[in-house]
Amino acid sequence: MQIENKVAVITGAARGVGRATALNLAKGGCHVVINYRSSAEQAMETVREIEACGVRSLAIQGDISKDADCRALFATVEKEFGQLNILVNNAGTTQFIPHGDMEAVPDSLWDSIFNTNVKGVFQCCRAARPLMERSGGGEIISIGSVAGISGSGSSVPYCASKGAVHTMTLSLARALGPNIRVNSIAPGFISGEWVSEGLGDDFEAAKKAKEEAAILKKVCVPQDVADAIVSIIAGSDLVTGQVLVCDGGALLAD
Repeated sequence: MQIENKVAVITGAARGVGRATALNLAKGGCHVVINYRSSAEQAMETVREIEACGVRSLAIQGDISKDADCRALFATVEKEFGQLNILVNNAGTTQFIPHGDMEAVPDSLWDSIFNTNVKGVFQCCRAARPLMERSGGGEIISIGSVAGISGSGSSVPYCASKGAVHTMTLSLARALGPNIRVNSIAPGFISGEWVSEGLGDDFEAAKKAKEEAAILKKVCVPQDVADAIVSIIAGSDLVTGQVLVCDGGALLAD
């Protein structure tokens, strides 16, 4: 897809991978709507950076775990921009819990992780579909994780949720074709604010261990994942139903 003068929505785009993806698209001439749940100040800063690229931007608050918020998000996009060509399902949540500590995983955590990471992705795709079809089709990219492939990650519910995202990518690619392509990215360890906050004092040691284990001896930063996302959007129009791993070869070393 040629991204110039297209309209993209990115969920969870106030920081990290979402923000880096928004700026990548904006630099290519794409108008970008960012969704955020609570980081209003960071969201507005991202909007200003996007607009500095010479394109339009808008920040819309909403919790994607709530279907009404998802529908309101895309209704606003239609009102303000009149079209939708790209959706990046980036918003996600987790808690860092050792996998063996099963008693530390309450029902409420399963609900919160799956409501955002799985139901939220589905609800955004469902709400976006009519406008994207009226716009002549488009592309959906969902952020999965190598945790959904290896079963190793921040918590058991998180790994399960990302495995579900990968499976849903296949289902939605079939359901939304031929005019809408659906793919996902499976990042490895991401050296950034989100993981640093989650791991706390263990972050540097975990990062070093992941670097040493990876084939390329590197871990992702948000820009790496953003580049992978845009490579699918701006690349071949015959790629759909795929899960692209972006992890420096870490899975190959396991």
